[in-house]
Amino acid sequence: MSLALYGHPFSSYTQKALVALWENGTPFEFRNIGPDTPEHATEWLRRWPLRKFPLLVDGDRTVVETSIIIEYLQLTHPGPVRLLPADPMAALEVRFLDRFFDLHIMDAMQVAVDSALGKVPTKQEEGLRLAQERLERAYAWLETTLAGRTWAAGSELTMADCAAAPSLFYADWVHRISDAYPVLRAYRARLLAWPSFARAVDGGRPFRPLFPLGAPDRD
Repeated sequence: MSLALYGHPFSSYTQKALVALWENGTPFEFRNIGPDTPEHATEWLRRWPLRKFPLLVDGDRTVVETSIIIEYLQLTHPGPVRLLPADPMAALEVRFLDRFFDLHIMDAMQVAVDSALGKVPTKQEEGLRLAQERLERAYAWLETTLAGRTWAAGSELTMADCAAAPSLFYADWVHRISDAYPVLRAYRARLLAWPSFARAVDGGRPFRPLFPLGAPDRD
């Protein structure tokens, strides 16, 4: 098997890559980075010393950054589900939404997590407040944008949904999506029912005690 994915099942960006692989039934080996597999961590850091996962290995080629991994898979290991449309303008919309979920949902959520872990010089309460303010603005924008759509970019699953699923999953833990956003709440529910993402959620379930803000007893 030539494809191997290095990551952790509780990692949002690892989950983003996993759902793309699973949705297309792409054969690969998952190499978990944890205390029981130090050889995986050694190889991961040798290939990508910036210490970010996931990392995809395809033979002699190393591919990093999750959106690039998904596009690479479509180019080199295509499956029945095209996660980036062939039409250039439609693909541009998908790429934009992919960036939106990564930068304005996941990154905002990460502010609260990093402050709770002491990774940034911000008190936990301040980090949480900043994250909640950013997420509230993003939720309001998504409520309007997603109206009338089944998935992020329309009627078909795309790379944008691969980004949205873990982003909204964890963001809702940090700042609950309120009843003021019924469209967004319904979209998050559809993502949780998506078999490929449900599989990712179940894979991360044993690690919920690691969530520094306390994982809610739901989802």
